[in-house]
Amino acid sequence: MPEYKYGDITEKIIGACLRIHNTLGNGFPEVIYQRALALELRAIGLSFEREFDMDIYYMNQKIGSRRVDFFVENKISVELKALLKLEDGHLAQAINYLEVYNLEIGMLINFGAVKLQFHRFTNKKFTPPLI
Repeated sequence: MPEYKYGDITEKIIGACLRIHNTLGNGFPEVIYQRALALELRAIGLSFEREFDMDIYYMNQKIGSRRVDFFVENKISVELKALLKLEDGHLAQAINYLEVYNLEIGMLINFGAVKLQFHRFTNKKFTPPLI
């Protein structure tokens, strides 16, 4: 199995989501899974911010903001869905958020399907901040 950047963290997130899905199953609104994931992340010792507001800029001008469902360990955006089926647009949206926020790693997790669905994304346009 290849090594992924922040793979130790994303593995813990996926494990937490699997426990939630195995316990609750599918069919609940997204907010139920958000609340359950907050409990799981705390229990496994990962720091996070829920519904984290992030500004969106275009040509160095703020043009809006968007809330990320979870921002874990100040490194990984996690978007949750509770849909029967993910569409290509949901995947594109998750990638777009990474690019707009200049985050390196993101996840899209869907609790709505019979089997938990998760995707891990790497931002190919990521620019490390200058120190």
